[in-house]
Amino acid sequence: MKNSKVTAAALYEGTFSVGVDYKFNKIERNSQPHKGSLKLSINPFLIKNGARNILFDAGLGDLLGDGTSINRLISNLQEQSISEYEVTDIFISHLHLDHFAGIAHRENGYWELTFPSAEIYVSENGWKQLSSIIEKEGEDAADFYHFIDSKANLNFLNDESEPIPNVRVKKSGGHSEHHQVLFFDNGRQKYMMAGDVIGRKIAINRNFIAKFDFDPQKSKAIRDDLKLMAYQNKYTIMAYHETDHPMFILSDYSEREGYTIKPVAG
Repeated sequence: MKNSKVTAAALYEGTFSVGVDYKFNKIERNSQPHKGSLKLSINPFLIKNGARNILFDAGLGDLLGDGTSINRLISNLQEQSISEYEVTDIFISHLHLDHFAGIAHRENGYWELTFPSAEIYVSENGWKQLSSIIEKEGEDAADFYHFIDSKANLNFLNDESEPIPNVRVKKSGGHSEHHQVLFFDNGRQKYMMAGDVIGRKIAINRNFIAKFDFDPQKSKAIRDDLKLMAYQNKYTIMAYHETDHPMFILSDYSEREGYTIKPVAG
């Protein structure tokens, strides 16, 4: 497996204007968000590694807005010559619904697993925490959670785990209490997906504290460490919320200009 051919691709689900109601209202890729809203794109990532078809995060599904649907994600997989039944492993960076609601859907009027053959890897403490608060997210979200809890092939992760060859998961915290950074490394090809700690390219050279983070100061410190790690170890960064070129490397650095960002096809 160490030297098997690996390909990676962003599975772009669309660009959305997201307001305080946390509804995802679809907009054009080049449009501005609605007043007082954030512009977020959604990009689960597929890594094809021999017999394994791995997802880093699982998309929106149909839970967070009237314009969202599981069909876009399935179509994106088909463009990569993969069906939803061939996804073997799904790693979730953190348990905010826009990162994992695609695990199940109601396309036929009732809950179904989108990837029935997949092993799903989540933070054990994060899953327990979500159980204690999910009822506050509304009836649909609670029904989704309980369906996943009872029907999905859930695997619970500790603070640092390497559950399958070449994939390592490390707790970072910061954006959420049990946020995880996902790594793929086969010795030649290296990918890092840091969830919302590095959700967009703007996070690379902009020095900021995000008020919406669980621990903003910790999130900033982690982000700085991960950028340096990616630069020094030649990781391709996978930015889940980036609209243009969500896969990129940091090819150079200067004190004056910061990191040079070089897009990677995928």
